Amino acid sequence: MTTSDRMEPAIDAAERPMLEGWLEFHRQTLTSKCAGLTDAQLREASVPPSEFTLMGLVRHMAEVERGWFREVLTGEDLPPIYGTDEDPDGEFHLSETDTWEEAYTTWLAEVEQARTNAAKHGLDDLSAGRSKRHGKQFNLRWIYTHMIEEYARHNGHADLVRERVDGATGV
Repeated sequence: MTTSDRMEPAIDAAERPMLEGWLEFHRQTLTSKCAGLTDAQLREASVPPSEFTLMGLVRHMAEVERGWFREVLTGEDLPPIYGTDEDPDGEFHLSETDTWEEAYTTWLAEVEQARTNAAKHGLDDLSAGRSKRHGKQFNLRWIYTHMIEEYARHNGHADLVRERVDGATGV
């Protein structure tokens, strides 16, 4: 996927299609930042000693999708995908056996479940679960807005990592 393959929401879209459209746009952006790279390149740290990698970022976003659209929105009690009590940021700690195929497939599955869960709720509906950090419920509108912000911020990071890895910009 390239940046030209992404679809921005219509400038006159209603609120929900606008929110869903921008979230999808940013999901597609993350995909484009990782396109065409090898597993080794996707595991390449941005600026050592930082462990921030594109593969780790995709794994992180799988955790974020799971957290907001499953644990908070629907109240599911789920373990982290990659983290543990001993290593809560496990998604960023990669080994040579970690693969893009696994990370990407896991992320796509969480994105699909997020879409399914969100489709069952109105923008004003409060979540069944609560934030681990705040203990508060959130409406779907807030979750969408937060996820757009989360992806936009991390896509900026991904842009810098991609440039560091192979010199590509604007992908």
